[in-house]
Amino acid sequence: MDDIKEPIETPHPGARKGGKSENVVNRQKLLVSVTEKAGLPRSKAMAAMDAVFECISQSLKEGNEVRVLNFGAFAVSERKAGKGRDPRTGAEINVPESKSVRFRPSKALREVLAGGALPQMDAGAEE
Repeated sequence: MDDIKEPIETPHPGARKGGKSENVVNRQKLLVSVTEKAGLPRSKAMAAMDAVFECISQSLKEGNEVRVLNFGAFAVSERKAGKGRDPRTGAEINVPESKSVRFRPSKALREVLAGGALPQMDAGAEE
């Protein structure tokens, strides 16, 4: 009866299975990191990040693939329309065609994830 058990920690509702929410790098954490690494004021770092995300989004919207040296490639993946089942009722439903973004990591990024060193980024190079 004297054994007091520690409370079980429940994951944050937004956390992924098997992961902890503190392992998520959100926009704010990314902004702080960019500000520190680039030595830019917060406002300029935010403007640069917004410009990069806007350029990637616009290029994907136009159907282009976006390749970033030593990082990877973003591409639009198109899914055909088809038939599916409603999991609650079992009724057959029509699933419309849709578009999604696919990311393919570069060899350098895969090596970093396997425990290798971060590659040197060359500002003027393209993949």
